[in-house]
Amino acid sequence: MSSSLGVAAMKIDGVFSGGGIKGFALIGAIQEIERRGFQFERVAGTSAGSIVAALIAAGYGSSEMEQLLDELDLTKFLDARKMIIPFPFAKWLFVYWKLGLYKGNELEKWIEEKLAAKGVRTFSDLPPQNLRIIASDLSNGRLMVLPDDLVKYGISPGSFSIAKAVRMSCSIPYFFEPVKMKSMDGVNVIVDGGVLSNFPMWLFDRDNLQKVRPVIGIKLSANEYEHEKHQIKNAIQLFGALFETMKDAHDSRYISRKHEKNIIFIPTEGALTIEFHLTEEKKQELFELGRKSAEKFFKSWCY
Repeated sequence: MSSSLGVAAMKIDGVFSGGGIKGFALIGAIQEIERRGFQFERVAGTSAGSIVAALIAAGYGSSEMEQLLDELDLTKFLDARKMIIPFPFAKWLFVYWKLGLYKGNELEKWIEEKLAAKGVRTFSDLPPQNLRIIASDLSNGRLMVLPDDLVKYGISPGSFSIAKAVRMSCSIPYFFEPVKMKSMDGVNVIVDGGVLSNFPMWLFDRDNLQKVRPVIGIKLSANEYEHEKHQIKNAIQLFGALFETMKDAHDSRYISRKHEKNIIFIPTEGALTIEFHLTEEKKQELFELGRKSAEKFFKSWCY
């Protein structure tokens, strides 16, 4: 059966990539998916994708998510610590001592409030395996799939806060402070899932596994064959290119031509991951880019 307008609601699994503020484009793509009669059963995501995945798992539709993000002042997430030393470079001391410019508490609080509004707080409030979130454990040098891997740390998966898991997945190195998670063997430093897997399509779509239902991934970049060349002329651009290359390396090896047919690629190269002072015009531009990319995808997708 091929996708077309008017199809009765059909369950699919969804995977959403990271991309910071560019995540607004994910909502536009999801609107087009819903418009075509598809409904998400299981979802997974990294960083910005984990926010979207958590909201979907809690029961938010794309229109509700668009309204939430439309009303949101993104700068509230820039919760810097109060500086006692009043000089311009004082904030960089926090990068040294606290490992990040911003605490990340406001982001976690916002997610917690929005999930609680739907009666969702911990992973036990959702059906098993309905939501998976990717984070990176730097202390042990390994990728984390939440809530599955929490047992390795002596933590009950069901009791763990989803907002905390999202906060862990969104901890962009040096930008947000990492989450320090206590376990049986000490403290573990957890950062953005994009460091090790920015697009965890492999969770639901593996060659050695029989797919339960169709899987659609939404990736906040062009496909490997259309990727724009990085322009590197200063230290900021170097860090940006380094992080982009690092987070895409693991997943680009996995994404073959075979898997590409199930991925909506959204070419967001012109937008910055940490552009928190986003104009309304830019937000709408990202929404529309996501919607048009999904529309293009459905012209050829079949399952």
